[in-house]
Amino acid sequence: MPLITLRSATPNDREFILSLSPILAEPIKLAWHSDAAIKMFQQAYILEMLECEKSESHTVIAEIDTQPVGFIHACKSKDEVSGEACGTIPLLAVKKEAQHSGVGKALMQEAESWARKKDYRLLHLEVFSSNTEGRGFYKALGYGEDTINLIKELS
Repeated sequence: MPLITLRSATPNDREFILSLSPILAEPIKLAWHSDAAIKMFQQAYILEMLECEKSESHTVIAEIDTQPVGFIHACKSKDEVSGEACGTIPLLAVKKEAQHSGVGKALMQEAESWARKKDYRLLHLEVFSSNTEGRGFYKALGYGEDTINLIKELS
């Protein structure tokens, strides 16, 4: 197992974070959206999420041998059922060559630690239903499904 180090992201990490957009877009398989639309959505979503108020968010870079290999972005949210403040993880990405090395787990543990320090009872995340590997990863970490969104393409 490689030595994984975590550090707070800086503005210099923006290019690295954006470079992982294709990895985030890849498992999204939606017959009603083109690959180009999915890629544009993912790039725009990353930019939007990174604009969260800094005092209400936490972005961390994972490195192996001083090379960035992944990142997580967590921020304040509101639970849809109880209305209480909670944490959410809108972004987590790990480079292909570092997947299954413990990087994702280390980043998730860091986000959970951040949420606990904020006294959040809940930590929320969303994953596309077509991302079976991601869903299995989160389930293994103790995350359960909450709501399921359904969609129908109308001709």
